[in-house]
Amino acid sequence: MKLSFKYFIILVSLVIAVAACKKKTQDNITTELPPFNPTPYVIETPSNLPKMEVPSYNPTTVEGVYLGRKLYYEKLMHPQGTSSCSSCHIQNEGFTTRGTNIISHVNLGYHSKFLWNGEIRGSLESAMMFEVEEFFKTDFTKLQTHSLYPLLFYKAFGTTKIDAQKCAFALAQFLRTMNSGNSKFDRFVRHETMLSPEETEGFSIFFTEKGDCFHCHSMSLTTDGDIHNIGLDSVFNGVNAGYYNVSHSAADYGKFRTPTLRNIGLKNTFMHDSRFQSLEEVIEHYNSGVKHSPSLDPIMTKPSKQFGLNLTQQDKQNLKAFLLTLTDSTFLNNSNLSDPN
Repeated sequence: MKLSFKYFIILVSLVIAVAACKKKTQDNITTELPPFNPTPYVIETPSNLPKMEVPSYNPTTVEGVYLGRKLYYEKLMHPQGTSSCSSCHIQNEGFTTRGTNIISHVNLGYHSKFLWNGEIRGSLESAMMFEVEEFFKTDFTKLQTHSLYPLLFYKAFGTTKIDAQKCAFALAQFLRTMNSGNSKFDRFVRHETMLSPEETEGFSIFFTEKGDCFHCHSMSLTTDGDIHNIGLDSVFNGVNAGYYNVSHSAADYGKFRTPTLRNIGLKNTFMHDSRFQSLEEVIEHYNSGVKHSPSLDPIMTKPSKQFGLNLTQQDKQNLKAFLLTLTDSTFLNNSNLSDPN
């Protein structure tokens, strides 16, 4: 009996040791988990940009931003492992893709409406949940069984369990660091440089009633983040119906989210359907091509502007020159936003 009891004690000790070993190796983590102690991340933005509001339920941390950056470039986010966020949002193209209508990932931490038709509303976390669950339809088992990701999720969120919410939260943290604010225009606003005479004239057209651009394209972010019908069509079908396809209210026909103009000089297609292929075409739309409909934004029909802006050829050249000052090479080459792999 004493011998049996001795063997029983040994057996219990072995079971405890095996259990401890399994605990150490769960989710492919082969060492003891470090203390959960995320480091606060301070989002630094230029003085001419507004203060960014960060939701208390997803504070920005060094570990969360790094995880979000990894996921942004991770092809395992796609069920077949064929593409990532960065496949369409290319850094040296302004985090968009030339020749497409893909919305640029820049200064999104300031927005509350997402997608061209404004369908997704609320926080950046809500937008990233849409990307993870609806666009990518991510298979989380591939991340869960990865040799690195369980530990990265633990460091960011205190748990090795990987799911849609934590992926969305990490991506949102990284996207809040993707801020453009060092273009020639920004430096001019901060009194660090001067604009050329042509750019100065374009600036004046943009920010006065002569061009009326500033009503929707605000000074700091170059977008009000809202939705408008800018007169692209007078009859609305399919995707061109805009926010109407979400609200089903006739007042929303043809309304689309105001895009940022930052790094606009890198693009070669414009509007939600890529109908314009040059900045000259875009400017001419506002100058003489606005189509009227009951849902047309009132800004487009202000007194003296019912039939366009009546800009001269020189005015249009000056306006384009100003728009080109919105290119931010610092943003385009920021190594903290590039592929960490």
